[in-house]
Amino acid sequence: MIKVAFFDRDGVINIDHGYVFSRDQFEFTNGIFTACRLLRDLGYELIVVTNQSGIARGYYSEQDFLALTAWMGEQFKKQGVALLDVFYCPHHPQAKISQYRQNCRCRKPSPGMFEQACQKYPIDIETSIMIGDRISDIQAAKTAGIGKFYLLSQENTFSQELKITNRLDNLYQLKYFLEKNSNV
Repeated sequence: MIKVAFFDRDGVINIDHGYVFSRDQFEFTNGIFTACRLLRDLGYELIVVTNQSGIARGYYSEQDFLALTAWMGEQFKKQGVALLDVFYCPHHPQAKISQYRQNCRCRKPSPGMFEQACQKYPIDIETSIMIGDRISDIQAAKTAGIGKFYLLSQENTFSQELKITNRLDNLYQLKYFLEKNSNV
């Protein structure tokens, strides 16, 4: 069994400029590689789970997304922190492109991408973590049974239902939370 650090993409790995699909739009967030090195040193594999409704909306193609994802993966490798995998949802209930118009199980806040990852890899879901920047990321992680989740947000977001107590202002704070919760 492996433990995984799941990451949302837009807003966590890269600055969310809205429907990012090309290298010139892609700007890594401060601390992403430091956080990933820390997690790798703690024995976590790294997986990205990302909603990509820009595909369904016709803003960019699935091929555009896959090309950017390949480039992103190369950048992680250059930093010494290879990604194990990337799971994405190209669907949206009001999609402009009919083949992507559906209310699917893979679109967060549904847990489908986590389920796909667990079918592909022997993941210990209870010792795994999720880092996201939206409540829907945390809802999906909670529904999937992820052990710990961290909300990267500078807003004072709190959800009693989700028990979001691990709010990060930035990715450098992750080290503090991991040390504080040494059972993670």
